[in-house]
Amino acid sequence: PVMAIVGGAKVSTKLDLLGNLSSKVDVLVIGGAMANTFLAAQGMNMGKSLQEAEMHDTARQIMAGAAARGCTILLPTDLVAAFEFKAHAENRVVPADGTPADMMALDVGPATVAAVKAKLSECRTLVWNGPFGAFEIAPFDAATVAVAQEVARLTEAGKLASIGGGGDTVSALKHAGVAERMTYISAAGGAFLEWLEGKELPGVAALTV
Repeated sequence: PVMAIVGGAKVSTKLDLLGNLSSKVDVLVIGGAMANTFLAAQGMNMGKSLQEAEMHDTARQIMAGAAARGCTILLPTDLVAAFEFKAHAENRVVPADGTPADMMALDVGPATVAAVKAKLSECRTLVWNGPFGAFEIAPFDAATVAVAQEVARLTEAGKLASIGGGGDTVSALKHAGVAERMTYISAAGGAFLEWLEGKELPGVAALTV
């Protein structure tokens, strides 16, 4: 089985990516603020969390399309919420449908991390683009680091081919100390995304003539 992890802030910037991946992979894990939009699209209260209200219909269409194609979408079941976006801000783990009105989700919680790890153990290939949370500030890097370390462990054990790419992703994997332990890291953020979106890349096309 093939898993894709797609994180980052906005659904709107990764529409083609989500659409293409949901037709190609077995498990699509959605993290980052992007997950907030998917949760809100299902009527969940996201408090002050960053999310795109205008993308709710699109998020529902992506979920329906994935289901029709037999792709499992894994959304957070718990979140780490804080009162403000700053390092070591007061925070607590809340259920995915229970972000308090005065708090914002800044990472996915431990139950979500455990679910992702469990699914990872069943997969042979992973494509990763985008972090799970606001990894630039502690402790909201916890989920990204935990999953990255598990990916590195499975890769080194020969159980997983792991491919990561995109600017934020490379930074996050370096932050987790595992960039060198992945099968392949793409430094070409834009081109890597276009490849994942299913677009033809001139350099690759030239090689396949």
